[in-house]
Amino acid sequence: MAQHWVATRYGTLDGLELREVTPPAPGPGEVTIEVRAAGMNPADYKRVLHGSDESLLPAPIGFEVAGVLSAVGEGTEIASGPAAVGDAVLAFRISGGYASSVTVPAKDVFAKPAELDFAEAANLLLVGTTAAELLAVTHASGGETVLLHGASGAVGVSVLQQARRHGVRVVGTASERSFDVVRRFGGIPVAYGPGLADRVRAAAPGGIAAALDAVGTDEAVDVSLELVPDRSRIVTAAAMGRAQADGFRAIGGTMPASAAFRDRVRGDLVAQASSGDLVVPMARTYALADARAALDLLQSEHPGGKLALIP
Repeated sequence: MAQHWVATRYGTLDGLELREVTPPAPGPGEVTIEVRAAGMNPADYKRVLHGSDESLLPAPIGFEVAGVLSAVGEGTEIASGPAAVGDAVLAFRISGGYASSVTVPAKDVFAKPAELDFAEAANLLLVGTTAAELLAVTHASGGETVLLHGASGAVGVSVLQQARRHGVRVVGTASERSFDVVRRFGGIPVAYGPGLADRVRAAAPGGIAAALDAVGTDEAVDVSLELVPDRSRIVTAAAMGRAQADGFRAIGGTMPASAAFRDRVRGDLVAQASSGDLVVPMARTYALADARAALDLLQSEHPGGKLALIP
C-alpha cells in the first residue's frame, strides 16, 4: 500500500486527507516511482483553493517528484532514454505527487541529475520551466538588461541562473534581507516599495528592455508599465487580471501554449542541472504526513527556499 494526499473539497485546505491506496501496475508507456521527495509549489494549494469541478474529487495533489523506479511498463523508455528498476528519476507535469508511490506516464520522467539530491530534484522543473518561459516570451537576449520582480523567490532564482547563461543582465526586486541571494545568482538587487522605479533607473542607466513579474503586485505591474514602453516585452506569471486589463502577456501552466513550451524545455533544464549550471536552493523538508504544516509555510510566501515532502 502507498499513501497519498487528496483534496476532498475545494475552497479550503481543511479537506485534505492522507489516504492509503495501491498504485496501479504500469502499462506500456508508464512507470511506477517510489517517491523519495515530493516538490511543493503554490500551484498545489491554488488548485485546491480555486478548483470548481467537483467531478474530479477526491483530487490528487502535487505536480513533481523525485525517487526511484520500482516498476517499468513493458517496452517503455522514459523521456531521457532507457530506464530500469532502481534508477533514480524525477518527474514533472504529473498528477498526485504528494504520495509515497505513483504510477505516471514515462514521457514525464527523466533521469535524476547526480548533482541534485532528491529534494532538490523534486523542485527543479516547475519553477525552472516557468522561469524559462518568462525569459523566452520577452525575447530577452545577451547584452540586454531586464527587470525581474521577485528575484529572491524560487522562480526568480531560476530566472537569474538561466539569464546569466545567456548573458542577460538582471535587476531584481527583493527585500533588503534577501539581497545576498540575488547577488549570489548574478542579479543586481533593488528594494521594492515606494520609489522603486527610480531605484531601477539608477541600477540600469541604459534602460530596461523587458520586465518579468513573478509576484503579481500592482507595484510590480505599474513599474513595469512605466519602464518598458513595449508591452509585448512585459510578462507576468501572477497578475492575470492586470495582464488582461493592461494588454501585456501572462503565462501559466494551465494555458495550452505555456504547457507545450514547458514540456519542450524540461530536458534542457535537466541537462543544465546535470552540468551544475542550475541549482535549487532548499529551505526545509517535511515528512509526508506533515503536508498541511508545510502548506501553511508555503502560503506564507516567505519560506526562504523550496520545500519538499519526504515519505
